[in-house]
Amino acid sequence: MSDARLSVFKTYKLYVGGKFPRSESGRVYEVTDSKGKWLANAPLSSRKDARDAVVAARKAFGGWSGATAYNRGQVLYRVAEMLEGRRDQFTREVADAEGLSKSKAAAVVDATIDRWVWYAGWTDKIAQVVGGGNPVAGPFFNLSSPEPTGVVAVLAPQESSFLGLVSVLAPVIATGNTAVVVASEKSPLPALSLAEVLATSDVPGGVVNVLSGRTAEIATPLAAHQDVNAIDLAGADEALAKELEIAAADNLKRVLRPQPVDYTETPGIDRMTAFLETKTVWHPTGSLGASGSSY
Repeated sequence: MSDARLSVFKTYKLYVGGKFPRSESGRVYEVTDSKGKWLANAPLSSRKDARDAVVAARKAFGGWSGATAYNRGQVLYRVAEMLEGRRDQFTREVADAEGLSKSKAAAVVDATIDRWVWYAGWTDKIAQVVGGGNPVAGPFFNLSSPEPTGVVAVLAPQESSFLGLVSVLAPVIATGNTAVVVASEKSPLPALSLAEVLATSDVPGGVVNVLSGRTAEIATPLAAHQDVNAIDLAGADEALAKELEIAAADNLKRVLRPQPVDYTETPGIDRMTAFLETKTVWHPTGSLGASGSSY
């Protein structure tokens, strides 16, 4: 019996609403490694794909934002578990995508998994940092608490295809937002494989939606979309970022402009607070007994 067999090539697809559609346009584009060697054909998303992803993200927002922060932490930790189990696959994909040696790519994957765990630990703690009781003049409780902004479009970093991707995605969903992610244009494969991990973890369908293709083509309708509440421009160059910021102003989106970031450094909480709103509630304290003392 011959040992020769045909190679089984992987078909990469989009991730929208918990399912794996091909681009509705049927288009694909070639993804190559740092030396120009063909790796795969990735879907070339259209404006319609972007709109479908927003619909899915909005549908998932109520359930995800309404889950307890502790539960979101458990879900994010589960993602880290699943990534750990597919560590070798992601090491190969990151090495090809970023032109790294196997050992350096493995270090990037380990750092990425650790980043998921880091954000998983923050889900039920961020409210204690940015919320709390406010001292006011009068017999009132005055409490501020953070709430998610809504649907966030995330332009993933172009060069850091996995660690950078997770560093901009995890804080968005950790705080209860839902996301439409535009993967790195030249290195989308780690992002598309991450979608497979999300689909087999406990993340509800629609919480994260992953699109691949031309960043400018996909981001333009997202920035102008009336049902997108915020946009992270990490993966946009200066000219595109300015264009998208102007489009985003139409419905007063929150905009996080691109900035130099070393994704290997421990992140602060800025990317979590960037997409949080603060709700403040006043409530009368009432009186206790004839003495008139208050709570």
